[in-house]
Amino acid sequence: MLDGFLALYVFMLAAFTGYEIIARVPVILHTPLMSGSNFIHGIVLVGAMIALGHARTPFEMAIGFLGVLLGAGNAAGGYVVTERMLEMFKSSKPGKGSGEAK
Repeated sequence: MLDGFLALYVFMLAAFTGYEIIARVPVILHTPLMSGSNFIHGIVLVGAMIALGHARTPFEMAIGFLGVLLGAGNAAGGYVVTERMLEMFKSSKPGKGSGEAK
């Protein structure tokens, strides 16, 4: 039972710390920083797969499956955001959008 409380304490501390860190990031830097941390989403996914592999009860399996599902969605979404962000910085073709008269 003590292990459960310790795990809950660590989870709550991580959630609070993550919220405080993200809340203090300026809006203009939020997308580059979050897309740059895609490797963390991959680590979360690996952790969820390990937890699912150690699951014994149907409830643990359901929670593990949900963790894998959300982790995979988070990782894929991070790469989509990164791709869209990088598209914004590509130079446009000459003559289009450069303000030159035709």
